[in-house]
Amino acid sequence: MVFLEVELKAKVNVPPNRLKSLDISLRKHLTIQLLFKVGLWKASMKHGYYVSPTILNNFDNDGTNMLTHEIIFKVSFNCTTMKPCKGEILIGIVDKIMIHGMFLKSGPMQNIFLSEKKMKDYKFRTAEQPVFMNMNRGGSMQKGTKVRFKVFAVKWIEGEKDFHILATIEANYLGPI
Repeated sequence: MVFLEVELKAKVNVPPNRLKSLDISLRKHLTIQLLFKVGLWKASMKHGYYVSPTILNNFDNDGTNMLTHEIIFKVSFNCTTMKPCKGEILIGIVDKIMIHGMFLKSGPMQNIFLSEKKMKDYKFRTAEQPVFMNMNRGGSMQKGTKVRFKVFAVKWIEGEKDFHILATIEANYLGPI
């Protein structure tokens, strides 16, 4: 996984009654609000998945919301992000198996598809539960199996604010762990 440190800007609203009753510093309060705010963000095409804010660089008063009387702060902060890249080797867990392939999950990435065509020597079998069996070496992959895979392609889906990833296990040392 490629982890990046990016500088971002956001606006944080603070109710005036919160300023009076703060037991902590304004800087700590803004940091807590940023943690909550970034937790609601999922990902962006430019930065990848937002992991966590790391450093609060600076903040300035940006005025007052006339309707709610909240004080608005412009905040500049560093944030750790994770962006999937073609060619990198990752480990995922099999989440769902279908006749044409399987879906894996790895960290914040929930849409990783490993096609049957990218699993050399593995064939779909269904017994009590669906499984991909290796006919030459006797291994298998079923729901819950850890799989080392290579990112074959990455596509950003704007409507979902998420990446769709195609995976392969057609290389040395890839496959079920």
